[in-house]
Amino acid sequence: MPLNQHNPQQLQFLQEKIRTIGSAIFFNQSDAVLKLPTSVVTNFKVDDYGYVWFFMKKPNQDIRQFEQDFPVRLDYFRKGVDCFLQVQGKGWVVTDPEEMYAFLEMNEDINPQVFQDMVLVKVKMQKAEFYETAARTQSWWQHAWNTMTTLFRPNNVGSNTFFPAS
Repeated sequence: MPLNQHNPQQLQFLQEKIRTIGSAIFFNQSDAVLKLPTSVVTNFKVDDYGYVWFFMKKPNQDIRQFEQDFPVRLDYFRKGVDCFLQVQGKGWVVTDPEEMYAFLEMNEDINPQVFQDMVLVKVKMQKAEFYETAARTQSWWQHAWNTMTTLFRPNNVGSNTFFPAS
């Protein structure tokens, strides 16, 4: 199911799922020698333009030595949530003081001191794969019935693919 600016319902769907799951494993898929490390990140915001914003621990090296834009994969999963999401896109380290200031103005509950220990990253979602997993809250009878009938029905896991940067 392609996602573009003409279908805001799909973007809202992704925003809600990302908000529900809350955190992801960040993978910098660049071939660069010096790159942001794989990390668990907690999303701060998903905006109406398809950008996912979050903070990461600032590396020991000077951030200006790192690539400023790079391919990214974010794997969203949380125990107890009946879905998971894999987002691919292009990421940027936000270093422009004006953009950082504008971000702080829109999110007044952030202490500006966060920039001493953290770096702000934004990822433009280009592809999002959503997977719905089987419900885990079943009675013993439902579980027994599902176990018996598994051989006679297809797997009950659903998926959708979205392309936000169309």
